[in-house]
Amino acid sequence: MESEQYVPSQSGPLTNAHEAPSSSRVTTFELFFDLVYVFTLTQITQYMAHHHTGKGVLHGVLLLALVWFSWSAYAWLGNQARADRGVVRAGMACAMAGVFVVALTVPEAWDDLPGGLNGPLVLACAYLFVRVVHLVLYSVLARGDRGLLRQVAVSWPPVLAGCVLLIVGAEVGGRWQTALFAVAIAVDWGGVYATSRRGSWRIHSARYFAERHELFIIIAIGESLLAMGAGATDHPVGAGLLTAAVLGVAAATGLWWLYFDLATLIGEHQLGKAQGPARLRLAVNAYGYAHFPVMAGVVLTAVGVEGVVAHADDGKALGGFYAWALCGGAALYVLGLLLFGRIMLNVWGGFRLTALCLLLAGIPAAAVLPPVAALAGVVVILAAVAAAETRWYGELRRHVGR
Repeated sequence: MESEQYVPSQSGPLTNAHEAPSSSRVTTFELFFDLVYVFTLTQITQYMAHHHTGKGVLHGVLLLALVWFSWSAYAWLGNQARADRGVVRAGMACAMAGVFVVALTVPEAWDDLPGGLNGPLVLACAYLFVRVVHLVLYSVLARGDRGLLRQVAVSWPPVLAGCVLLIVGAEVGGRWQTALFAVAIAVDWGGVYATSRRGSWRIHSARYFAERHELFIIIAIGESLLAMGAGATDHPVGAGLLTAAVLGVAAATGLWWLYFDLATLIGEHQLGKAQGPARLRLAVNAYGYAHFPVMAGVVLTAVGVEGVVAHADDGKALGGFYAWALCGGAALYVLGLLLFGRIMLNVWGGFRLTALCLLLAGIPAAAVLPPVAALAGVVVILAAVAAAETRWYGELRRHVGR
């Protein structure tokens, strides 16, 4: 793969604080920025585990969609100019505060607690602030580039329309809030997708763009370990708990392996090879959209693992909720990787398709099995796929890893 660096857009140079970075590496400030998302993912995981219902999971997934799209927007911004300099650093610091407010309001996202401000409304307004800061920063960076300025301009209506729906939903509450939040996400995601298909967004560095997303998946997987630790809180250390902890680490390792052993190499290779509109399509489809089920799958699997750890020594069956979270979350993760591979290489991975079917088919069995046994089954499936792909795709790995 060719050595790649950030380069200014041909339509207009970036100058001074808006100058494109001289390297294609993620900055330490962006890693600092991502710390607020660690907290947000933890809050959402705990929200779903606490509510312990399908409705709670639905609410959590809607919140994850908001979190993902806001983070993804700033990943594109960092590809346009260095995030640790000038106005971009100042703006992203403000956005960090907004994301932190969103995280604080997650427990009250649908049920406002007595006293204080309206939790759902604060969440919606904080999210609006984060998205507006992003578009304002992009407008500043796009000065002199008429194509990019036009692209930013056509992105405002769906973003603002979606945020207005969030605010209205927060005000009305109940089922209408859930419905309006879902419509808001559809308007935001759909509008940005429609305007981006033939748009003028810039991907200056495939290496940076791929690495930025890789680091966020690491954050999500790391959050799954935090959730596992939370599940062990106030439980005496016993054989069941220790076994569940070891299997939980093994499950997280399996998720890591399926993404980082080959998928990331293919993603960076294909993105770096593509040019112009083809590169834009890959970035939007494979990273902007196909990565959402990957991230959501990690978080849902974490909910399931937390339940296994918390009930490892109970002597009871895992139950339907945690079985769906554990097996369904891992299946959603695999589905996201399948979509990613389909977009990048136009193929469906046979091993991963098999794993997806096994995970979905195993949900009823996991519900009646002891928690540790159910988690062991998921680990076996993930390990089998990892071992098969390591052997089968060795030559492809060596080729794209050059």
